[in-house]
Amino acid sequence: MKLFPRHNTALVFALLVACVIGCKSTSSSTSKTSETSSTTKTTSSTSSTTSTTKSAPPDIAGKYSVTGTNANGSAYKGELEVIKHGDVYQFRWSGGASYDGVGVQLGDVIAVAFTTGENGEGCGVVDYNIVDDGATLDGKWGYWGTDEGGTEKAKRTIGTGLIGEYDATGTNPDGKQYKVQIAVLPAGSGYKFAWSNNSEGFGIRRGDNVAVGIGGARCGFVSYEVKSDGTLDGGWGGYGSEKTGTEKATKQ
Repeated sequence: MKLFPRHNTALVFALLVACVIGCKSTSSSTSKTSETSSTTKTTSSTSSTTSTTKSAPPDIAGKYSVTGTNANGSAYKGELEVIKHGDVYQFRWSGGASYDGVGVQLGDVIAVAFTTGENGEGCGVVDYNIVDDGATLDGKWGYWGTDEGGTEKAKRTIGTGLIGEYDATGTNPDGKQYKVQIAVLPAGSGYKFAWSNNSEGFGIRRGDNVAVGIGGARCGFVSYEVKSDGTLDGGWGGYGSEKTGTEKATKQ
């Protein structure tokens, strides 16, 4: 079933490894405006709290007012609607230009892959928690058009910090497991991720989290932190971004 038909609300380097990785493509630079390929963003980009037990992730569904900056420092404003669909979220930006995307949540961090228009098919996203200074990546992934997401855990075999080579195992939405190798290299303001099925993605690191966008030249990515007041505070960009933009979404 399509994730976000128009009648439903006004709206890794891809990972369908096994079933996942075969679907992934390359994520590219996106400066959001009303353009489609090299877009400048005009409308539209953690840690879970624990006590004695893990608290539930914050509820991010709702409508937001957005302010942000493009990579060149220019400002923009817009509106954002976040809609929950099973294991993933739909993100719809409007105001000047429209964008649609898919997001996955790990605690207080939301990773989103987006593109222009109302059809985000082909865009995917992976959200990893970085453990032991990059020795382990523990993540969730999702694709536009699918309500279910998968998981992936990667162990570094060569390298230091986040950079290096990893052996990964994951689970597809149907419960089937897969294995894959991942290479992580520095690239511009972020990191290039390459899976052993010839898929690629580009991600940015914020603290102990890295959000990786997948889907080729048309798909950008956003990494948000959910603040205590419900505000989404993020950075966004695209494949090989030398610079990234910022975005703050305040719940209405």
